[in-house]
Amino acid sequence: MKFKKLLILVACFFVLTGSLFAMGEKEGSTAADAPVSKKVSLYANITAIEPIIKYYNDKSGMEVEYTRLATTRFVSTILTEMEAKKLTADLVQGPLPILEILRDQGVLSNYKAKAAEGYPDWAKKDGIYQFGIEYVGLIYNTKLVKAEEAPKKYEDLADPKWKGQIVMADPATHATTISWLVGLKEHVFKTEAEWRAFLKGLAANEPMFVASFGPTPAPLASGEKKIGISMPKYIVTHAPAPLDYAKISPMLGSPRAIALTKAAPNPRGGEAFLEFWLGTEAAGQLARDVGEYVLAPGVYPPIPGIDKTKVIPIRELSDEEIQKWGAEFGKIFSLK
Repeated sequence: MKFKKLLILVACFFVLTGSLFAMGEKEGSTAADAPVSKKVSLYANITAIEPIIKYYNDKSGMEVEYTRLATTRFVSTILTEMEAKKLTADLVQGPLPILEILRDQGVLSNYKAKAAEGYPDWAKKDGIYQFGIEYVGLIYNTKLVKAEEAPKKYEDLADPKWKGQIVMADPATHATTISWLVGLKEHVFKTEAEWRAFLKGLAANEPMFVASFGPTPAPLASGEKKIGISMPKYIVTHAPAPLDYAKISPMLGSPRAIALTKAAPNPRGGEAFLEFWLGTEAAGQLARDVGEYVLAPGVYPPIPGIDKTKVIPIRELSDEEIQKWGAEFGKIFSLK
């Protein structure tokens, strides 16, 4: 009788150990024997990547489906689907703070990507991979502004010679511009007094406000404005428009990140696409065709001098900070 009980205990031990092992395997990475599927689902908010996805699909025989989510709906959409057990995303791509929220909610896998081995240590943590920086700089019309006339430092934007000649996203409402201006205070200007003097000088030059970065290149390319607070990637995507960027270092920007979901319907397909995305081939396409500043070693967009310009990530402001600074910038820039 004792021997029979012992056999039962041993059997239970092995069943429990096997279950725990399987759970641990699933937690740390995806199961090696997961069913193979050709469909991979990517939830993202980056634009102009369809050619890269098509290239991967043609090359691999896979079918990556790209669902674009607005930043404001990103977390709520994914958590709602997760709660209903209907999350179809194998991978998610978005601003770093959004992925950190999803990680804290248990959405993301801790998959270790081999393609990210050469990335900076700060760019890879807990299965989240920062693959690029949404860099912001000063771009200008080369037919109206000579290279030697372009700003050499951010303070130069306050020079009265630029009055009525600047275009920028509205600093009272555009979150990325608000974060960028605060980033200048935290990373560039030595004192808050100098930073505030810059803001007042910039406001005195009466910039033209648009809703986001997207509309900033048009008035520059047409010659309506000479210089803009915008994204240097437009030099690539709006070619052959006469655009260049002021060689000011450092340039600041929000980090872009990507991760595999823990409950990925197609974990093996998701892993394969993540490895491709972080590799030099996809990074090269992002840089070359989209003008993105990527973190893959030695890969840069085809913009002369960008490889010598320091580009650093800035922290994402909280909603409370965005509201606070947006209101303050609204007051500063309303003073004409």
